[in-house]
Amino acid sequence: MIVPPFNEQSAFEKVKAAEHLWNTRDPERVVLAYTEDSQWRNRAELLEGREQIKAFLTRKWQKELDYRLRKTLWGFRENRMAVHFEYEWHEHSGQWFRSYGVELWEFAASGLMQRRVASINDAPI
Repeated sequence: MIVPPFNEQSAFEKVKAAEHLWNTRDPERVVLAYTEDSQWRNRAELLEGREQIKAFLTRKWQKELDYRLRKTLWGFRENRMAVHFEYEWHEHSGQWFRSYGVELWEFAASGLMQRRVASINDAPI
């Protein structure tokens, strides 16, 4: 497990590990990267704890079909990171979207994410 404080290499590896994990689209696996009491803001939705996060991810990937994500490290310091992301997906109707934005991450000493704040925009393509 990659733990804070981060250096350039470990921060890059943490972002790539998150990218690969999210691309599994498996809420059961993804949620294990977060603390039991992790707090999220995703768009306008506030979530707390693994059960809420898992339910959110399940809903997300039932709607966002063929989801494929890329993350890029924007900056880091001690136990925090800023990450740019973009992903493409489509609805059941066949309409494709590109979603993009910025996430702010804060990690516990264990290396699990304890706080995630995401600002996301969707553009039809």
